[in-house]
Amino acid sequence: MRESPVVMIDGKNLPLHCPTNQTPSWNSHPRVFLDVAKTGDAKCPYCGTEYKLIPGTEPHGH
Repeated sequence: MRESPVVMIDGKNLPLHCPTNQTPSWNSHPRVFLDVAKTGDAKCPYCGTEYKLIPGTEPHGH
């Protein structure tokens, strides 16, 4: 079984959605917004990609 990638997120990536703008279109699924600001991490329910907020990151006006 393949491990899902872990993507480190900083404030400029908020609000966070998956797939991100860097995801190739052939690998897309419906866009879902993920709240990493409260807990520091989130997992996409579609593809399983894990997102982690870089420690010390402050959200930029969101």
